[in-house]
Amino acid sequence: MADLKYKPIAHDHDEFLEKAGKQKGFKKAYEDLEEEYALAREMLAARARVGLSQEAVAERMGTTKSAISRLEAVGKHAPSLTTLKKYAHAVGCHLEIRFVPEMPNKVQEELQS
Repeated sequence: MADLKYKPIAHDHDEFLEKAGKQKGFKKAYEDLEEEYALAREMLAARARVGLSQEAVAERMGTTKSAISRLEAVGKHAPSLTTLKKYAHAVGCHLEIRFVPEMPNKVQEELQS
């Protein structure tokens, strides 16, 4: 069985954004992938909460560590709902997907254009 010990590497996301934000084109590229980054943060947080390594999650899902690494990477891969459900189950969660209404004025503007 895979080692269930997870030792996260310290990461200051705000500091990263501040430094990276100075690079030309970064802000737009980051905003274009906003939902993907949010999903990655949720996945990493769920795995960290239960203290599992990528190897342990892979074993629980019946896949490889490299597949989990790709799954947790932003912009490389668009996971299926089935895969996200398996990942959620492997880290002791259930998958919840919601449609959140946008600002009414923004929707109206888009409908009129």
